[in-house]
Amino acid sequence: MKTFLLDQKTNLSHPQISTPTFYDLNNNSDEQLFVQLIKSSDSIAVIDEIESQLNELIKLKNPKIKFTDEELKKKVAEHVNGTELHQYGVWVYYPWLNKVIHLLDEAEFVEVRTNRNQYKITPEEEIELSTKKVGVIGLSVGKAIAVTIAMERICGELIIADFDVIELSNLNRIQTGVQNFNLKKTVVVAREIAEIDPYLKVTCLSEGLTEENVNEFFYRDGKKIDLCIEVCDGLSTKIFARQKAKEYGIPVVMNSSDRGTTDIERFDLNPHLPILHGLIDHLDLSLVKQAKTNEEKVPYLLPMLGLETSSTRLRASMLEIEQTITTWPQLASGVILGGGICTDVCRRILLNQHHDSGRYFVDLEDIIKDKNSPKIENEKKLNIKNAITKEEMVTIAKDYNSKTYPNEIELDQQIINKIIKAATQAPSGANIQSWKWLYRNKKLFLFLNLNYTAGLLDCKATTSFTGLGAAAENLILQAHKLGLEVISDELPMNEHSKLVCVFSFFNSEHKSLESLIEPHVCDNLVEAIPNRITNRNIVKRQPIKRELLEKYKKLAQTIPGADMLIIDNYDLLDEVKEITAKIDRMRIMHYGGHDDLIAEVRWNKEEVEKTMNGVDILGTVDLTPTELAGWRVCKNWNVVNHLNEWKLGTGLEKIQRKNIDSASAIGLITMPKFSQNDFYQGGRAMERVWLSATEDHISVHPASLSTLILNSLIFAEKNGFNPTMRDEAEMLKTKFYKLFSIDDNIGNVILFRFFKSGPPKERSIRYPLSEILYFDENVQD
Repeated sequence: MKTFLLDQKTNLSHPQISTPTFYDLNNNSDEQLFVQLIKSSDSIAVIDEIESQLNELIKLKNPKIKFTDEELKKKVAEHVNGTELHQYGVWVYYPWLNKVIHLLDEAEFVEVRTNRNQYKITPEEEIELSTKKVGVIGLSVGKAIAVTIAMERICGELIIADFDVIELSNLNRIQTGVQNFNLKKTVVVAREIAEIDPYLKVTCLSEGLTEENVNEFFYRDGKKIDLCIEVCDGLSTKIFARQKAKEYGIPVVMNSSDRGTTDIERFDLNPHLPILHGLIDHLDLSLVKQAKTNEEKVPYLLPMLGLETSSTRLRASMLEIEQTITTWPQLASGVILGGGICTDVCRRILLNQHHDSGRYFVDLEDIIKDKNSPKIENEKKLNIKNAITKEEMVTIAKDYNSKTYPNEIELDQQIINKIIKAATQAPSGANIQSWKWLYRNKKLFLFLNLNYTAGLLDCKATTSFTGLGAAAENLILQAHKLGLEVISDELPMNEHSKLVCVFSFFNSEHKSLESLIEPHVCDNLVEAIPNRITNRNIVKRQPIKRELLEKYKKLAQTIPGADMLIIDNYDLLDEVKEITAKIDRMRIMHYGGHDDLIAEVRWNKEEVEKTMNGVDILGTVDLTPTELAGWRVCKNWNVVNHLNEWKLGTGLEKIQRKNIDSASAIGLITMPKFSQNDFYQGGRAMERVWLSATEDHISVHPASLSTLILNSLIFAEKNGFNPTMRDEAEMLKTKFYKLFSIDDNIGNVILFRFFKSGPPKERSIRYPLSEILYFDENVQD
């Protein structure tokens, strides 16, 4: 292979020149300059096709006549009226092509070039359009628009602004060649337009739109431009351009190339129109210039993009930015389509044929689609069931073969309310609050109330039973505080259970009941109940004393069979991070797990207050703007399924990695078996640990869904894992179990992180007692 050393030059053919030079050989000085040009280089190519242009001109002027060759030649001769052909029209020198080309003069050139526009554009409209001035900001989609406008000739002057240069990665959507690498986009576009129509005036602002040249862009020869097309990537420029267009009363058109999305803002007709349809009115636009990172830009960009209305492929691609791709994807087909749509809209605005503002879509995948393609599921229909009713609970309680105890007491409603309020401050998976209570005949009945059948995270309802166990623990602690003794009659449980436990109360302990009475092993924890909270903050890792962790372990062990396995070695925590991040990613990409996501997340304050359950993603989850956007994108299963098809999605691991990086230690609550009763007791152990940590000002967060997902992998009859996902899950399960030295038969109740942090912004809302606590009879007011 030979290596050639070339002089380092930006471009060998006049890198900054974008306008051709005209020579009229009927003018003596032009003729002399033209001769000098031709003599100056043997390499200049001369292209003279003036006869063919004249032939076209004559035919177009006489559409009814079918000329013979002789007749056409005679008619051309009459038309030029004795002028030598080499002197007819003009010669145009394109220095970047190193060519001179013989062309008709402007009027005839335009007449021939635009003849095929008639009568989609009438001659009168053509004259009107020739007076218009159009500005284009941004030359990716903007190049397609500018060139299409030039081809259709719907203006007399184009002002194009962009600071960027042509790079290899642009060539997937910008129609140009490798010879133009490192040339300014303005130069490339102006040259291409000049090669199509050298008479069309093009002004280049190669530094982009700036505060210094904004008047030069919006005002030409003392008159404001007729239309602004904004299709740039710069956030601050997008807003700045609109603010100026609104100030000057100039309409703005934008096309994003995704789904043919086109925005029209008629600031000329409505000076009070909010920019970008009011989508960013809630944001402080004075801070836009300071937004440098993606995190700072996302709150502004997403409303502009239209997160809910963009294509599923674009939304899925968003999740891969800074993972497998660097920026938003665009396709040549979308860009070129956008050029056509935008030109059509602009022409009608310039001709006073379109007056509305708004966002419009020309979605080819929707318009031209496979008739046999499966129906797209925009919103999932979750498996929601009716809540258990008071009447149903009363019937079950009546049928229950109640055990009676000596000295069992009746509680008044005030005491019951206090006990149940404490119980409902317990944690429950996704804040589902799967409990309902009935007081009848001196006994308090705890029922499992499942409104939603989980798709992945509540295998055989064990997660729900964990929450019920935590609630029972709080109930007992609060009863003890009130001077009451408690007997818990725990029923045999299965995933279809409704009645879970029956509580009886006494004023004082009796020797005959000593083996049945709940022990007073941790009554001091009752004071922590109102302060216990799930803390999802992301903080810098700080060490926690090992003695504290050992205290929590011993507290978990006060529940028979329960244990807590602890990892606080930072190297091992990194292993936990790698395993759990991948498993948590599966949750979103698993069809059932995605159901669970939709069921649990509350996306705004209105949803939180209306449902009074689920996870308040704005108030209780510590997310950056980009991460919040990612969650919103993941709402749509079709978006997530693209990642499945592409075998991507590692960006979905990011939040879990941050969780573990901020953890001082990880605790895994275990029980001897995978059974509903074990998980109920595991919930009690979990609550004891959590309350003790709260007392010590240590934050607790169920940091990973790994245990819940692995429970489904192992114990669910139908778990919905596709073969690829199952293989990965099995591999990760092996690593997880080895790391914690456990086996498949154990009951993995919950995995949570301990860390030091301030409180979260909000705490989860709970149902009012009136919705979960019922009384049948014999209740004192």
